[in-house]
Amino acid sequence: MKDILVHMDDGDRCATRLDIAIGLAKQHGARLTGLFARNESHKPSAVAHQASESLTTIRDAASALFAERVKAAGVNGRWWQLAHGEPSHVLSETMFCARYADLVVMGQIVPKAKQVPEDLVEHTILNCGRPVLVIPHTGSFPTVGERIAVAWNAGKEAVRALNDAKPLMAAAKSVTVLSMHGQQETNPSAMGEVPRVDILDHLATCGIKAEGERLAGEAIGKMDMLLSRLCDLGADLVVMGAHGQYGLSLKRGSGTRYVLSHMTVPVLMSN
Repeated sequence: MKDILVHMDDGDRCATRLDIAIGLAKQHGARLTGLFARNESHKPSAVAHQASESLTTIRDAASALFAERVKAAGVNGRWWQLAHGEPSHVLSETMFCARYADLVVMGQIVPKAKQVPEDLVEHTILNCGRPVLVIPHTGSFPTVGERIAVAWNAGKEAVRALNDAKPLMAAAKSVTVLSMHGQQETNPSAMGEVPRVDILDHLATCGIKAEGERLAGEAIGKMDMLLSRLCDLGADLVVMGAHGQYGLSLKRGSGTRYVLSHMTVPVLMSN
């Protein structure tokens, strides 16, 4: 994890996610790239694909904040900015730039906010091919990654997320794997003789000590169970696979979208 990208705009939580990104860059000896991407509020400029005076002023303020915080922290940083703020350009170019980092730090979308396209975070997660760390739009997070919870269903997306998060888990004080799949999916008698796979054993081989729990039952959606258990564990980071039109909870539709709307702690997602 040597190349981290943080999304920058003029939102109230921009400084918060910047500080978290700086902390991760220091911890892992990484370069930090600040990417300014924001919707244009001046419609004629958006149509002309040009940055308005207002957008330029906002961009310059964000650049100054980034430069100041990075210098004070002694982190190797660089600055990227989009040429203009036409919404589809913001959506596509943010996702594309994210492909050139080991980790992308973004903020949870504030309902009805106009700074960025409302599906910016989800679109980036599902299409950039990189892990995306999403910071909630409320709450303070003095630590991120000391107490990690992993949502595990043995699916492709969960495998990718777990692998992407290994550098964070290796430095964590505690890791809890919350098994999300049903008992019938792991019952050897239903499938004949199969190898006894164990994700905790795999993590231990990688030098990561983790505890395991099973989230069972369908009385409430699995995503609700997950979010509730995170609170009980005092987790400061959850790791999970991201899904498009389907999710881990049939009651709630896409688990990805539901968690992105209801998250209370930082979430690292991979697809």
